[in-house]
Amino acid sequence: QVQLVESGGGLVQPGGSLRLSCVASGSIFGIIMGWYRQAPGKERELVATIATSGTTNYADSVKGRFTISRVNVNYLYLQMNSLKPEDTAVYYCNGLRGGVNYWGEGTLVTVSS
Repeated sequence: QVQLVESGGGLVQPGGSLRLSCVASGSIFGIIMGWYRQAPGKERELVATIATSGTTNYADSVKGRFTISRVNVNYLYLQMNSLKPEDTAVYYCNGLRGGVNYWGEGTLVTVSS
């Protein structure tokens, strides 16, 4: 079993920055971790993933603005710069292993002036 807890969301003005954090506990060996988001009225979508090798993958909409990183296996971060109103969403930490998805409860990011 894997437990994921996010933090770091909040209200930020357009053009601003936020850093999201996720702490993973439990059986996390070999797990691929990532961030997803869900905006009001929309489906959950991939933001970025990072494999145990360090290979990263980003959605086109966030490339060049967001950076995913992982420290000591169980700490996951998402540095978000140049935020736009369309980045407003609940952001979820995700873990994937053996076809099984694990989710945190999410943290709300609101980009508004």
